Amino acid sequence: MPKQSSQPHSVAILVDQGSNPFEFACACEVFGTRRREQFGFELYETQVVSAQPSILMRDGLFTLTGAADLSALEAADTIVVPNRPYLDTPSHTEVLAALRRAHRRGARLVGLCTGAFTLAEAGLLHGRPAAVHWQVADQFRQLHADVDLRLNELYVDDGDILTSAGSAAALDLSLHIVRIDHGAEIANRVSRRLVFAGFREGGQQQFIDKALPESRHVPLSATLEWARQRLELTTGVTDLARHANVSPATLHRRFQDELGTTPLAWLTTERVQLALRILERTPATMDTVAHRSGLGTAANLRTLIKRHTGLSPSAYRMRFSELDPVTANA
Repeated sequence: MPKQSSQPHSVAILVDQGSNPFEFACACEVFGTRRREQFGFELYETQVVSAQPSILMRDGLFTLTGAADLSALEAADTIVVPNRPYLDTPSHTEVLAALRRAHRRGARLVGLCTGAFTLAEAGLLHGRPAAVHWQVADQFRQLHADVDLRLNELYVDDGDILTSAGSAAALDLSLHIVRIDHGAEIANRVSRRLVFAGFREGGQQQFIDKALPESRHVPLSATLEWARQRLELTTGVTDLARHANVSPATLHRRFQDELGTTPLAWLTTERVQLALRILERTPATMDTVAHRSGLGTAANLRTLIKRHTGLSPSAYRMRFSELDPVTANA
């Protein structure tokens, strides 16, 4: 596995009055679960933080106590900010001030679901892109017209500030962060432990409530699994349509309705993820990686790896390879 750093990445999960237990639990599961037995080291050092000694969670479902106070934010590398189910209730001024201080010193801030409201209220999203749950998009625009709201995206990674759409997209963004920090293979193994889809790109659309005709088609899952077993081949959109027994146009509509993306974009993402795992596990040449992942050429591999990770294939391998440095550079 990739080698453990001398100091584990520290995460603070910040809760405030009325925080939603679901997004809180997503962050706890991804960042707070002990994984030494699985990986040989801990991925994160995580603690729950609050401005008050007692926090009544959403709808009074339960009371949370025993969290660290706001001073714990001063040493956190990543801070998951509280979501805002009660959007007409201002955040605690101490919480907003702590977030501003954390941002100034370079901490990574993560807003899950309506957490974008908290970040915007702190003045940290001015002129920046952000995602938020589609049901509260109009209210967000009214309150924070200076923010570039990306309604049709599951999550937005803007470097030091990341935001997600509603509920399950919190897991998508959390796993995206694991990929950034520890590579595709570890992120995939974490997702498998969660029995959750390993990768959904942030650019996919939210599943906005709309009337759909009754479908007589079987789910796409069988076709998706069939394609995953043939990524190294020249499997294309026409092949997917043939396996699903629909026309390419119908397949495109079904992908948009069921997955929020296009067949070609899905295939490309799956192939990029396969290429990343090959880079992590083997010393294969770039031409070989491109061939085995179905990306065709080393040039195409470099372009797509850079687009998806911000790194060149060789830089990605150096950062996340399971191999020793000599073998990785062979």
